[in-house]
Amino acid sequence: MSKVSSTWYSHRAGRDVTVSRWGEVGTPVLVFPTAAGDAEEGERFHLIDAVAPLLEAGRIKVYSVDSIAGQSWLQHDDSIESAARVQHQFDAVLAEEVVPAIRQDCGNPKDLDIVLAGASIGAFEAFAAICRHPDLFTKAICMSGTFEPRKFLRGQPNHDWYLASPMMFVPHLPEDGPQLAQLRQRFVLFAHGTGRWEEPAQSWNAADVLGKRGVPNRVDEWGADWDHDWITWRRMLPQYLEEFVPDA
Repeated sequence: MSKVSSTWYSHRAGRDVTVSRWGEVGTPVLVFPTAAGDAEEGERFHLIDAVAPLLEAGRIKVYSVDSIAGQSWLQHDDSIESAARVQHQFDAVLAEEVVPAIRQDCGNPKDLDIVLAGASIGAFEAFAAICRHPDLFTKAICMSGTFEPRKFLRGQPNHDWYLASPMMFVPHLPEDGPQLAQLRQRFVLFAHGTGRWEEPAQSWNAADVLGKRGVPNRVDEWGADWDHDWITWRRMLPQYLEEFVPDA
């Protein structure tokens, strides 16, 4: 399978941003790294190998972007004020730089279904992205999600964090507003194991937030043999992409 990486300086993030792509044709799938991972983390941990049959069949193209927010939270300033600021910067990079780059790479079709996926903190990023931009993304596969990342941060939530966290802003989206109306046309999958280091309540709480607003979602609970680990995510992601992505 082919691989291409592009790096550019983002004024929105104040740093270089790298996006890697595997495959040539098919539904674009944007995979967020875990925690402080970079764009090639999924390849190093064999997640790309796990979805290789779908890549080789021309059903998907996989993209991944550096975990700008996660890197900042865990490697630099872990205050909630800084985390919110960097999360907003990352969101702007996604909407204004990464998505246009994906669209251009796909030939700028009029309608483009971009599927999101991620594990752990990457699941939070997928969840946040589809809730903030239901006009840009159609589905999100959230594996072993950490949807309350405040446990990694210092301080109390402020208004900026409220706007960054779907657990906080989705319950208050205007009932008659376009964002909620569009979000109700999307789908979010929450999947988790019940083995070591997993927190099943995170998935159920996030699903409850969406369900109360009429947003389609599903929770799949795997068994105690499935830990918060790459072995689990390498099994989950191809299974769900097989379900959600159309044939070539």
